[in-house]
Amino acid sequence: MDTVFKALADPTRRELLDELFTEDGQTLTALQTRFSMTRFGVMKHLKLLEEAGLVVTRRRGREKLHFLNPVPIRLVHDRWVSKYAEPWAAGLSDLKTRLESPMEKIFEIYIKTTPERLWEAITDSEIRSKYQFGNTMSSDWVPGGHFEMSNPKAGAVLGEGENLEVDPPRKLVQTMRALWDDDVKAEGTSRITWEIEPVGDSCHLTVTHDQLREGANDQLFGGWPMILSGLKTWLETGEKLTTPGSLMYT
Repeated sequence: MDTVFKALADPTRRELLDELFTEDGQTLTALQTRFSMTRFGVMKHLKLLEEAGLVVTRRRGREKLHFLNPVPIRLVHDRWVSKYAEPWAAGLSDLKTRLESPMEKIFEIYIKTTPERLWEAITDSEIRSKYQFGNTMSSDWVPGGHFEMSNPKAGAVLGEGENLEVDPPRKLVQTMRALWDDDVKAEGTSRITWEIEPVGDSCHLTVTHDQLREGANDQLFGGWPMILSGLKTWLETGEKLTTPGSLMYT
């Protein structure tokens, strides 16, 4: 976590994160116009944020877009803050950005585990319930197959979709339609992509939630930092997070 604190210590880097919080997926040129420094200076700050995992980048044609990744901040929250100030602090991880349609959110995390064990944690219903609000996933996990997200205490199916691509233990692509209340039902179908890349004795996990409408309800994607923090905690320690959100429906 030292790199995270080092990155956040500089006010310019905090301002860069604020800019991406307000409008995610910006180019270097767009970010530079908001600061009274050279292009090279902004690049240096972005590089440190990338090294800390607070910013992730994606190529779109000839452009390189920068996205805010709140997962490292969530991990800090889960380690030191949640026990004392969860009701106040949970709001800090809600993402309320409005982007040009279609909207996408990208989350990255490093987990000390194998690709096979990580894939199992994503697709095994019992394990999934340990870090995703107590919810289970039922599916045959084949391309074109259907999946449902449910919870015995919820009283109804919470979400459903189709498995578009199933490539264990590397990649899983699914459509997703949230069903837990009328507000999220109205959002229609989005897409979730899980990508696993082995790095030494660990895995680099990237979750991309896209095909969201402009200004989509943040219930659809605001829970990812807590879910991924819970996944990392479970795989590395065998324990559940005890934040209220992680225990929802349990």
